[in-house]
Amino acid sequence: MAKSVRMADIAEKLGVSVVTVSKALRGKDGVGDELRAQIIKIAEELGYTAKSTSSESYVIGILTAGRYLERGSSFYWSLYERLLSHLSASGDFGFLEVISAEDEETCAIPRIVQEHRADGLIAMGTLGLPYMKMLGKLRIPLTMLDTYETRLPYDTVISDGYYGMCTMTDYLIRQGHRKLAFVGTLGATSSITDRYYGFCRALTEAGLSPSPDLLFPDRYADGSFRFSIPENITDLATALVCNCDLTAFTVCRHLEEKGIRVPEDITVVGFDDFGTPALHGPSLTTYSVDLDGMAHASAAQIRSRITHPQANRSTVTVCGKMVLRNSVRRME
Repeated sequence: MAKSVRMADIAEKLGVSVVTVSKALRGKDGVGDELRAQIIKIAEELGYTAKSTSSESYVIGILTAGRYLERGSSFYWSLYERLLSHLSASGDFGFLEVISAEDEETCAIPRIVQEHRADGLIAMGTLGLPYMKMLGKLRIPLTMLDTYETRLPYDTVISDGYYGMCTMTDYLIRQGHRKLAFVGTLGATSSITDRYYGFCRALTEAGLSPSPDLLFPDRYADGSFRFSIPENITDLATALVCNCDLTAFTVCRHLEEKGIRVPEDITVVGFDDFGTPALHGPSLTTYSVDLDGMAHASAAQIRSRITHPQANRSTVTVCGKMVLRNSVRRME
């Protein structure tokens, strides 16, 4: 049986990108008339057969703020890599565009949109509300990944931060902890806020009262980290519940500098199950976020929105699981 001709074969023949071939064959903007004619001619000569509409390929712009991409090994880099894999598995193409603080503040239209290259957008991580409203005005299919905004009618894929942190906190309470502090800046991201309220629910269900004195911020408005853990933290709390692993590892380092041992003197737990090799510390008990499941769901969601633009808003919550390691002390 003869091998079917792929768009990649046409692209290689002409020395252009697969995206360019896709756009030319689909009659999309962004390809000159002369090049489009060449692509169509080569496609006919090679015997290329277009796929049905249901399996058509799309170009997806993946937008994220520069503050989330720390040193090339952040949580969002890992999520982005998985997202590319799942888009590719569907025959789609994903392109990352990093949004600078200035572009976010001025609500600059993404370049991939200006150049008419995107069939849909995935906004990864929290971006400012004005910026997200601007994206909505572009009338292009949009999915929000790892963030949720009540005031915007966009499709969303999130981890189960609320119930995951509720589960984590309940576990600590069952280990005998009654004085628990939360480390995270409320309102910095929707994920942190969800996790805090999950923390509060577990305390309330156990007959404990969340205390504002046991809520410690971990970052400024621009996303840069800060910590204000009191010197007498072991008198105030027996466990520090951190909104993410990066915060938890950093807290462990600060505690170590003060001569406070984990878990002998205080328990520390994180969230994400995303290791940070540059920061040493105890093997961290955490809640593992299903990055692969989130990437798969968002890739499917943006394709569905492109093909069914009038469908109702969709919110997908992807469950994870607790990972028990040795940063928790069982209270007597």
